[in-house]
Amino acid sequence: MTERRIRIGLQLQPQHADYDSIRRTASAAEDLGADIVFNWDHFYPLYGDPEGMHFECWTMLGAWAESTSRVEIGALVTCNSYRNPELLADMARTVDHISGGRLILGIGSGWFEKDYDEYGYEFGTAGGRLDDLAESLPRIESRLGKLNPAPTRKIPVLIGGGGEKKTLKLVAKHADIWHGFGDPEVVGRKVKILDRHCADVGRDPAEIERSCGVQGEPDELGPKLLELGVTTFTVGVGGPDYDLGALEKWIAWREKNQG
Repeated sequence: MTERRIRIGLQLQPQHADYDSIRRTASAAEDLGADIVFNWDHFYPLYGDPEGMHFECWTMLGAWAESTSRVEIGALVTCNSYRNPELLADMARTVDHISGGRLILGIGSGWFEKDYDEYGYEFGTAGGRLDDLAESLPRIESRLGKLNPAPTRKIPVLIGGGGEKKTLKLVAKHADIWHGFGDPEVVGRKVKILDRHCADVGRDPAEIERSCGVQGEPDELGPKLLELGVTTFTVGVGGPDYDLGALEKWIAWREKNQG
């Protein structure tokens, strides 16, 4: 497998906090040495007060493109249902330029029913939403190839999810990064299935970066995930008090294990 550098991400969840706090935390994560700062694409908090403060994803990414200077930025992940694929491609290209080539285009099929109901999107079925994602990805790729000016680089596409029949097949076809979650046993099973999907479509699995959401102690969890080919480790943190203690631990572990 291709030798990749260990990267540490922060999912800065835009809930239960004012925007000044969110902006300061994104900058603090960059100063600490994080490699990527993600938000998420929801309209309401996922935990805590369900009607608590919350901000929109892509507007925020445009602001982060200006308020940060080194970290990569992106959504973990964009909900495919909320925006026309061609529009999303144009938004991604624009944020790519604003940020000087630091955008990761994270995308998934969507799952949070309240978002759909409150904002007037059809929730449908999990299978139907995955079929929509399968239709959208080639359209996004096509539009990115037509835009003027073109993106500053080949914008990395991150697909999040662990569905073994559909999602991981889409990862094999379209993604530069796969983002999963779960304990090492679960991640190990998904990695093997992803490798099989890559073989089916004639793709070298080493082309796909493995990313994982992490909880727990890096000295215990990190080596187990590294053995499975995971090289990007992302800590999630919610407001109002964005505690970056876990992020600091993972960054320190990266420094000891970068090789």
